Amino acid sequence: MKVKHNHVLFNLLFLLFWTCQNENTLEREIAKIDIDFTVERFDEVLLNTDAEKLPKVKKTFPFLFPEDIADSSWIERINGDLQQQMFSEGKNVFEDFKVQTEDIKRFFQHIKYYDKTFKLPRVITVADYVDYRNKLVLQGDLLIINMMNYLGQDHEFYQNTPVYFAERMRPDQILPEIAEKYANRYQYQSQRKTFLDEIIYHGKLLYFKDIMIPEFNDTDKIGYTIGDMKWANENESQIWSYFVEKELLFSTNPKLFTRFTVPAPFSKFYLELDNESPGRLGQYIGWQIVRAYAKQTDVDIITLMRTDSEEIFKKSKYKPKR
Repeated sequence: MKVKHNHVLFNLLFLLFWTCQNENTLEREIAKIDIDFTVERFDEVLLNTDAEKLPKVKKTFPFLFPEDIADSSWIERINGDLQQQMFSEGKNVFEDFKVQTEDIKRFFQHIKYYDKTFKLPRVITVADYVDYRNKLVLQGDLLIINMMNYLGQDHEFYQNTPVYFAERMRPDQILPEIAEKYANRYQYQSQRKTFLDEIIYHGKLLYFKDIMIPEFNDTDKIGYTIGDMKWANENESQIWSYFVEKELLFSTNPKLFTRFTVPAPFSKFYLELDNESPGRLGQYIGWQIVRAYAKQTDVDIITLMRTDSEEIFKKSKYKPKR
């Protein structure tokens, strides 16, 4: 029995070593992809803009200047105490934005590896008013990052922001949320009618992060706290049993989305444990289903993002450990 046990242990260690070696080889290959990439610091440009320089700045960044706002209003805003504080807070938290720039570069290298047709966007940082529902913008070939939405969950700017949003307003959430914007571009599903459709849709977005930002941990990918992640992992089997026993998977009741997939302080099982649970547990379960499907099929990420939810569910053979 001891010999057999040692043999099994050796095979597991060999498999782990082989997997790690393959992953390291892949990451080295991706790191070699040459991309011409810069971040345009509009926040710093604006800080140094006066009435004389403003026309040139507007010509360089026309999409950031609504036509109905007069130049005099811009100069007044730039010199105002609040805008000056926003410039200062951005500098204090992000300094030269070098760490985030390297993260974004690695992310673009990963997309380019899996999608040879990918074209780099124009990436611009701004120091604008806090908007926790629209933290960054990806539109056409523009990616605009509002740094004021990522200053840290306890920042004074977020005093009136719901805690479950503020928890994700951290610098380490910039890249996961950029990845989610791009995941939405690659994602296709013929329908999102049932609860199963909805959780697998979100599961795809999260699995996209597994592939495109592998250096990030699961907690940061989903935007949970460490405690939230621990709760979800420890209760995965019970969550799944609840969904199955209550026959929720093929329900078309839109209230289920509110209960289990949209941002909220907790998930709504209508049980005593609700207040202990993190929100968006439907997203978490969808993620585990998509991971199981990827493991079963070894499908490439671009194909997976275009696969319908029912096929993913059937072929995943998802069964959480008790």
